[in-house]
Amino acid sequence: MRPKHKRLTFMVVGLGLLGVASALALAAMESGIVFFHTPSEVAAQGFAGDRRIRLGGLVEEGSLAQSAGATVAFRITDTVHAVPVRYTGLLPDLFDEGQGVVAEGRLEGGVFMADEVLAKHDENYMPPEAADALKQAGYWQHAGPRAGEAAEVEQ
Repeated sequence: MRPKHKRLTFMVVGLGLLGVASALALAAMESGIVFFHTPSEVAAQGFAGDRRIRLGGLVEEGSLAQSAGATVAFRITDTVHAVPVRYTGLLPDLFDEGQGVVAEGRLEGGVFMADEVLAKHDENYMPPEAADALKQAGYWQHAGPRAGEAAEVEQ
């Protein structure tokens, strides 16, 4: 074999191995990706039971029910559609009806079986210690544009 053919063969084999490695890496990353969806998207698309998704919205008022053990049932809504959720485990401290929540899991028979539940807090949240300090200093504005921004008090 001439040197020119050896180089060409080496390049073709190298590019083939690089292509196989890239395909394997992309396939591995695709199986680990979990996309965020709203209840309206879930109602419109109907996801298969083997596909993991993140479902986000508000915990519907009056939907929270605790069963025997640590199993909890509730509904996540985006004010247009609602999806029933079942979760076994301890809920976060900020979890409550009317609050934002993100649940990760699978949709099985119209019920979202959550493996993990994350409670979201309001963007205007401020730790109680900081709020008390601002109140004492006279700079507290309850419905301020952003957390941490102090409103000036007229004297």
